[in-house]
Amino acid sequence: MCGICGKISLGASSDVSENLIRRMCGVLKHRGPDDEGVYIYPSPYPSPRRGEGIKVGLGHRRLSIIDLSRAGHQPMTNEDETIRIVLNGEIYNFLDLKADLEKKGHKFRSHTDTEVILHLYEERGVDCIKALRGMFAFAIWDEKKEILFLARDRIGKKPLFYSYKNDTLMFASELRALLQNTEISRDIGLASIDDFLNYQYIPAPFTVFKAVMKLPPAHFLKWEKGEIKIERYWEIKYTDKLKLKEEEYCEAILDLLKECTKIRLISDVPLGAFLSGGVDSSAIVAMMAQLMDRPVKTFSIGFERESFNETPYSRVIAERFGTEHREFIIKPNALEVLPELISHFGEPYGDSSAIPTYYLAKMTRQDVTVALNGDAGDESFGGYERYIANKLIQRYQKPVSVFTKLFGKVINNIPETTNKKDTVNRLKRFLNSAGSDENAGYAGLMAIFNERERKGLYSDHIRHEIETNRHKNIISDNLKNSDTADLIDSMLFTDLMTYMPGDLLPKVDITSMANSLEARSPFLDHKFLEFTARIPSGLKIKGFTTKYILRKALKKILPVNILKREKMGFGVPVGEWLKNDLKAYAYEVLLDSKSAKRGYFKTEKVRELLDNHMAEKINNGGKIWVLLNLELWHRMFIDNCIG
Repeated sequence: MCGICGKISLGASSDVSENLIRRMCGVLKHRGPDDEGVYIYPSPYPSPRRGEGIKVGLGHRRLSIIDLSRAGHQPMTNEDETIRIVLNGEIYNFLDLKADLEKKGHKFRSHTDTEVILHLYEERGVDCIKALRGMFAFAIWDEKKEILFLARDRIGKKPLFYSYKNDTLMFASELRALLQNTEISRDIGLASIDDFLNYQYIPAPFTVFKAVMKLPPAHFLKWEKGEIKIERYWEIKYTDKLKLKEEEYCEAILDLLKECTKIRLISDVPLGAFLSGGVDSSAIVAMMAQLMDRPVKTFSIGFERESFNETPYSRVIAERFGTEHREFIIKPNALEVLPELISHFGEPYGDSSAIPTYYLAKMTRQDVTVALNGDAGDESFGGYERYIANKLIQRYQKPVSVFTKLFGKVINNIPETTNKKDTVNRLKRFLNSAGSDENAGYAGLMAIFNERERKGLYSDHIRHEIETNRHKNIISDNLKNSDTADLIDSMLFTDLMTYMPGDLLPKVDITSMANSLEARSPFLDHKFLEFTARIPSGLKIKGFTTKYILRKALKKILPVNILKREKMGFGVPVGEWLKNDLKAYAYEVLLDSKSAKRGYFKTEKVRELLDNHMAEKINNGGKIWVLLNLELWHRMFIDNCIG
């Protein structure tokens, strides 16, 4: 696991300096503390454009996982030094690919997966990515063809930001590395601010800055003759369903999940697992215990507040499989880590569970360098209650609409609590999403601030600007464009295309790499995802049972109380913190003159959000947290121009 960066430029006035590439590498040091490599290319070949030369710079920071020797140094080159690569990620099928390439005459100088990609590119060109099984973002400079080729893995485990202007392309693993080039504008895209308030993240291909973009998952970018071309190379399909017996599905799930876990145990450094005590992380630990010849090292995070604390469940699994287990309890002073997180994300990010994930990664890194997790079990097998909620809304749309008209106002006036499983909170969210078509309804269930709330919050001139330039609603858009008419499958597809790469994966990538820890996700193996997409949705959500077929498959290896427990989620008691320990801080930050001068929001609306939360009328914890992160990001990246 590593950090990559680079620049390619065309023209007499263009320049690529070693100093810039090293500054970019310096910002990425936490992603790769073990080694640094820089390559600068002043082209000896005449350019197709008036003889002007091409300049290339590649930078790499290495976290050594496989082949710890200097043979793994990057940028890595092929035999005749005409092709160079920088890679961030892991290719889990690299040994099979290497054996095939050796049969074709390719000679290897290292035992790394990076070199495999180089030779695979020599064989297949850009189609090499279709053979890769893993998580990756890489750049290949092909000197003979004068092409720079960037690619990102299918689901978006590894990030890749870029900026393109006047023939010049820059790229990096983190947004802040790009900002080392002071020529990149920090003009803010207001439509991206609107996205952030809606989703609590800014979805690809956009970032908060107009001048910087994200390469979407399952896409590659090719720079040639000063022009860029972006193409998708993979898409998951839900239409070709299997016709197996339940027992056959269960057997296939266990076999494939075990294989996906096994290939993620390849490592020359110590590895362990994140363990929440939920079904998914417990399944991965169970698989690891079967495959490893030593006790699994497991790590868990807890909270003092019982409704958010999962450590009793993680202890059950730790005892069941004899793991070496460690726990850490988080308190409200966790806010002290927020500036560091904002710095690493580089743009507004409002998922408060980034805080416990950061501390979990920090604790885990003390003992291991690689940690497996249970990410994507919910998105593959239907693990969220919102899937059932939206299904009910669409199935009983008319009676739900009548109920909302009769009792919605009364229910909305009932005070809420900061307990995330509070019945009133859930009912309000359900009713506020009812009466819509399935696309808008699900988008409403996912929204932090829905469209009505955002319109009421914005100042008049900002609202007009946003409404003129607003991006499409990616949730509604993906629901509409999914390849299936099945409602559950379309929601699963949408979450894999939006919530997973926009929220969950950046959270794990940023918080783990901030601590120089590599995180691996067996459920996110694209072979496994393609298989689960072919399972009928009625076996994923059966009645009111989520993840039905996965739970049934795991009966053989997990305790009943784990399989039957209610989903808790990796949440943070941020609403409770804001009412108590962080109350003064929230008012101070969001209502001071610095915030007001930005002109985004009506101050009286922000105060109303705060007052209603503190008075326990409405649980606005998530909304306040999003606004706090937005303001703190502005102070860091706009007011103080860090980079």
